[in-house]
Amino acid sequence: MDVNITMMPEAVAIDRLETKSQVLAHISQAFAEVYGLDQTEVLEGLEQREALGSTGFGRGVAIPHCRSAAVKRPTLVLLKLEQPVDFGAADAVPVSLIFGLVSPDNAGATHLHALAAISRLMRDETMIQALIDAPDREAMFALMTNQFLRDAA
Repeated sequence: MDVNITMMPEAVAIDRLETKSQVLAHISQAFAEVYGLDQTEVLEGLEQREALGSTGFGRGVAIPHCRSAAVKRPTLVLLKLEQPVDFGAADAVPVSLIFGLVSPDNAGATHLHALAAISRLMRDETMIQALIDAPDREAMFALMTNQFLRDAA
């Protein structure tokens, strides 16, 4: 992978949520709890970006993202939903995998590289299925860590 993304094991979750708003709130809370970010700032950033157009990537994946002065490099939260949620994706497929991304305010190229790295990863149907089939958050984190290490090599 051509960009260094921070991801902690505690930033991976499996949950049941009903709406896109609940998903964004859950991700914001995870950024606050795991990385010490301001939950309100992250939620407002994600909602502002979402207002420009859905971050539903397609194939049941969404990548809600924003920027914050509180991070030094792209920072990731991964959420798997027990039941898919409508995210307004272009392909109209409800999402089950959500990659929340917060990048530094002044890191335009780095932010784009992080989005591209996640997008490349999510074009791999085998990886999508492996994450969906993962029995727990530890297995999901291992899949992500192994993939990012392989991409960096």
